Amino acid sequence: QVQLTESGGGLVQAGGSLRLSCAASDRTFSIYAMGWFRQAPGKDRELVAFISANGQMTFYGDFVKDRFIISRDNAKNTVDLQMNNLRPDDTAVYYCSQGSTVATLSPARAWGQGTQVTVSS
Repeated sequence: QVQLTESGGGLVQAGGSLRLSCAASDRTFSIYAMGWFRQAPGKDRELVAFISANGQMTFYGDFVKDRFIISRDNAKNTVDLQMNNLRPDDTAVYYCSQGSTVATLSPARAWGQGTQVTVSS
């Protein structure tokens, strides 16, 4: 089974930055799309960012407002989320997800356990 392990979460002041990383155990990592989702208290889970298997296509949630960047390194089986200019409403649990095709995230093939990001005023 595929295992996804997130790291990089924590507490940061508003305006600061964090870089989340997700490491995948599968040998065929490079053929699957990857994404980051988040879920805040009282809100539904939402898509933060998407990246296709070859890294050539990316999409972001409108709320990101050009603050986040998703990237992947298929040689290392990792996908990262660089988060800049963080705001208190970015506070959420962030989940790494692996899709089932080169360009889709649903249905998900695997989910990480999540990493908490807390942005204080």
